[in-house]
Amino acid sequence: MLVPVKWLKEYVDIDISTKELSDRMTMSGSNVEVVEKIGEGIEGVVVGKIEKIEPHPNADKLVIVAVNVGEKTLQIVTGATNIKEEDYVPVALEGAKLPNGLKIKKGKLRGEVSEGMLVSQDEINIPKAVIPEDMKDGIWILDKPYPLGKNILEVIELEEEVIEFELTSNRPDCLSMIGMAREVAATIGSQLKYPKVEVKGIEERSNEYAKVLIEDVEGCVRYVARVIKDVHIAPSPQWMQRRLANAGIRPINNIVDITNYVMLEYGQPLHAFDMDYVEGNTVIVKKSEEGESFKTLDGIERKLKKDTTMICDTNKALAIAGIMGGEESEVTSKTKTILLESAYFNPEKIRLTSKSLALRTEASSRFEKGMDPNVARLAADRACQLIEELAVGKVLEGAVDVYPVKKEMDKKTIRPNRINSLLGTNLTNQQMIEILNKLEIAVTVQDDLLVVEVPTYRIDLEQEVDFVEEIARIYGYDRIDATMARGNIVAGGKTNGQIIEDITKEALNAMGLNEILTYSFVSPRSIEKIKLEKNIIKKNFVKLLNPLGDETSAMRTSLIPNLLEVMARNSNRKVEEFRGFELGRIFISKGDTSEKLPQELLNLVIGMYGEEDFYTLKGVVEGLLTRLGVEDYEYEVENHHPTFHPGRCGNIVYGDHTLGTLGELHPEVMDNYGISQKCYVAELDFELLLQLIRLDNMYTPLPKYPAITRDFAVIVKENVLVKEIEKIIKNHGGSILESYKLFDVYKGNQIQEGYKSIAYALTYRHKERTLQDKEVNKVHEKILDVMKQELGATLRD
Repeated sequence: MLVPVKWLKEYVDIDISTKELSDRMTMSGSNVEVVEKIGEGIEGVVVGKIEKIEPHPNADKLVIVAVNVGEKTLQIVTGATNIKEEDYVPVALEGAKLPNGLKIKKGKLRGEVSEGMLVSQDEINIPKAVIPEDMKDGIWILDKPYPLGKNILEVIELEEEVIEFELTSNRPDCLSMIGMAREVAATIGSQLKYPKVEVKGIEERSNEYAKVLIEDVEGCVRYVARVIKDVHIAPSPQWMQRRLANAGIRPINNIVDITNYVMLEYGQPLHAFDMDYVEGNTVIVKKSEEGESFKTLDGIERKLKKDTTMICDTNKALAIAGIMGGEESEVTSKTKTILLESAYFNPEKIRLTSKSLALRTEASSRFEKGMDPNVARLAADRACQLIEELAVGKVLEGAVDVYPVKKEMDKKTIRPNRINSLLGTNLTNQQMIEILNKLEIAVTVQDDLLVVEVPTYRIDLEQEVDFVEEIARIYGYDRIDATMARGNIVAGGKTNGQIIEDITKEALNAMGLNEILTYSFVSPRSIEKIKLEKNIIKKNFVKLLNPLGDETSAMRTSLIPNLLEVMARNSNRKVEEFRGFELGRIFISKGDTSEKLPQELLNLVIGMYGEEDFYTLKGVVEGLLTRLGVEDYEYEVENHHPTFHPGRCGNIVYGDHTLGTLGELHPEVMDNYGISQKCYVAELDFELLLQLIRLDNMYTPLPKYPAITRDFAVIVKENVLVKEIEKIIKNHGGSILESYKLFDVYKGNQIQEGYKSIAYALTYRHKERTLQDKEVNKVHEKILDVMKQELGATLRD
């Protein structure tokens, strides 16, 4: 909601700065988005009168204009086409400054002297959306004579501060100048001043010219119609145009501008029909038929759903109720008699109709939030008052007002003790009554309770807690002392899963990796680029119904493509080293039906290139698993994963489960991403990791008894894996085996071809006593015997 401050001051006395007002309004619940200063930066622009226009001798599209600016007449060269002699226009004199930083200088245009510039509304920073159509591409033509040479800022309200409020949908009463003035008055302790509405009218009566029938009583609660004769359509006065423009409404003509002015003032949308097109002089509010079509003001033929509330005459539809009028009954320059509509329409029906037609207007945005039917007649009378004051037409006496069931003020009971208990205050009953009275809420006292009468425009006040909020915000949140929470309070915090995610990120950061964050929307072809096109699960995409394009048409089923795009971007920009990771979700569809929600799985990917190799990546993974307390995992060779290089890839296995895969990328995958150097990637199933993580570190005392160390080197065939040897060591080391370490692998002249030498250091220790050599020898020899039997190993001499 845009609120011009000068306009606001007509309804409430404000003796504080706009900055202080904005701060106090924000504290009372009316959040201020921004304060815009209009007209700032304008210097040396005055009122001028065009006395003569002559063609430019050297340019077909330019004219020479003689402009009287009071003390002298200037010669100005311009290309404007919307000017004529006797027009009053803004003139930027030599040395003038405009908001865009332009400084006007005397010069020549095609050989003719130009001593200034005629100014358009666009050039003084008036948004194009609110500039009248006839001046969008031309000079600003003033509406009437003004003192020549007078500063334009003094004769027209150009200098203005406009406050933009962010309003919640449950406060439609604030979508008006009076509604915001009411909030201001309550906030700063000032008095609200309502406009004095008086309509003189002529002897003829509206009900003699027009009739109103409400057949759709569900869609329309109240309908007020007034008739205006001898209408003269012309531009509205400059003061009204400026106020509308500052509030974000484009001026059109006097009748339309008056209806918009009253809508902004009272919040009640109005609509004017050309009476000559209302057949039978009768307005009928009824429901549409299925498939019925209607051409709206914007010239579009719209198909209506059944039971859409329509404004009709005895033969045809005139408007879609509360949304937009029809093309035929539009007020034009030929209009002589109008029927002015001020009505209350069902918010739910307006919202559904607006959504189904994809048509949202200023009127519909208000009606769909819920208006006050008791304002309808007042708003119609206010519009008629302005019509009389501006001499736009002759208002007929009275109105046709169909209001079958009047909406009355509701009464609610609130408990002062409960309010103080919730707020932690000690407000007296009188203080609460004074606060509510500021908001124009009447209060009476019954025993220890307060009985409040809820104004019909406050549709948000339904429960006792709503009044608690009203009292708190007007009293001042900053005046309420901070206290400790009492009662059964459930403290907020992160879940275990979120804590583990944080620990994971911290651990990887500590190892020199940067976290990356990529979009969940990907191209279905991303799986082909990492050679997983035959993987049924990875191809099971969740498709978007309204994608922006093929590149973002599906939800990702793997984090690797996103990681590789980031790595490729860094590589292409000559970043020599990369170490990064992403912890995010992948999405696996459960089928074609939308009733089944996709499976969301947490995955972790790690990628690196530069001075890195497979063992660097393996070290990072092991460091992470150690930090997370995951033990007893093993590595298995993986030769069939299409994303990775055969023979340079392994799976991380825990029991029967695969925790993830790590290795060097396949050359074809790197080619698909335009990466020229070796890349190493690990992909971990974080959902599975979460089941294995142990963060509760157990204390282990330092050993009291000495250890015995034994080394051995065995010769085995080249195809024997280290894993097989270590499995035998673990299975037969018994309780005294403390640790083992591989310290040498050798193939060379002293070893038979097809064989290799593998050397280990084993540490033995008993927790409760000193070991004897014979105990250690027995276990050590057992390990060597099993190796010989199962692997064909022989001790190296």
